[in-house]
Amino acid sequence: MLADASIDLVVTSPPYPMVKMWDDVFSSQDPAIHRALEDGQGVVAFERMHQILDTVWTEVYRVLKPGGTACINIGDATRTIDREYRLYANHARILTQLMSLGFSVLPDILWRKPTNAPNKFMGSGMLPAGAYVTYEHEYILVVRKGRRRVFATDAEKQRRRESAFFWEERNIWFSDLWSDITGTSQKTGQEAIHRRSGAFPFELAYRLINMFSIKQDTVLDPFVGTGTTLKAAMATGRHGIGVESDPQFYKIASTLVETDLEEINKHILTRLDRHSTFVEQRVRDHKPTKYINKSYGFPVMTRQEQALFFNPLVSIRPLNRGTFNMVYSDKPQHMDGT
Repeated sequence: MLADASIDLVVTSPPYPMVKMWDDVFSSQDPAIHRALEDGQGVVAFERMHQILDTVWTEVYRVLKPGGTACINIGDATRTIDREYRLYANHARILTQLMSLGFSVLPDILWRKPTNAPNKFMGSGMLPAGAYVTYEHEYILVVRKGRRRVFATDAEKQRRRESAFFWEERNIWFSDLWSDITGTSQKTGQEAIHRRSGAFPFELAYRLINMFSIKQDTVLDPFVGTGTTLKAAMATGRHGIGVESDPQFYKIASTLVETDLEEINKHILTRLDRHSTFVEQRVRDHKPTKYINKSYGFPVMTRQEQALFFNPLVSIRPLNRGTFNMVYSDKPQHMDGT
């Protein structure tokens, strides 16, 4: 349904192989997976699950433009099958497939999601060597199709300048360890669907879209689920396309996309407020800020932030089933919300 080389960025999180909540999703597409699990053949089930995902990664490579990026949030699985407890390294298996397709692997991000459970260890307690390390992180794999993206036209260069992020945001976002984003539990209103939803938090998708795309780019989520990536694309002035094989998620994703404008635009206000706090602290610490942003008139740290500009969302209009039109303002949104 998508043309070759038509997508600028992919942000997604697939069903996690060997995590029980997704067993039925995989087994419905390949009954041999269910038989392997019943027979205690965990490694066989793991591989057959990934062969299903492999078809998606092949399509992702096809539809990405040269220089386009894919960000894939995936967690490894720990599971006991046939009385054997072991790790199933989903991130390694996916990376192997991505490299075989021709992707260039870039530095990944560890998303640390600490748990407050009082008994965090597994196994034999205080006795070696049967206790196991607690798993509290997931991976965000980052890969690129071909060489670094080229911004050739004047219009692209201008959109890139306007899509800049703040200096202090860069220092947090481009770290290889994210511990400031907590996991999320999105309310779907339907318990059966909620149990099958592995939605990542809005901030994760919002951050990745700002990091690896520019305004008016097209962002794809091939496992759109409840629509978090599409909502983040709206909030950043990008086109968004979501693909979902489960029809029950359609209504949920559409409802999320049709969220109110105030909720979308508050993310702009949050970033402006954070930057204002950062500048105030710099002033108190007698540290310099060398440049002034042209749209907002506040100090910024680098020349590249001078053209930074957030387009407030003005309207959301449904066009036909599953399609929405977004209209943005070319005037800056200020701290009072105007």
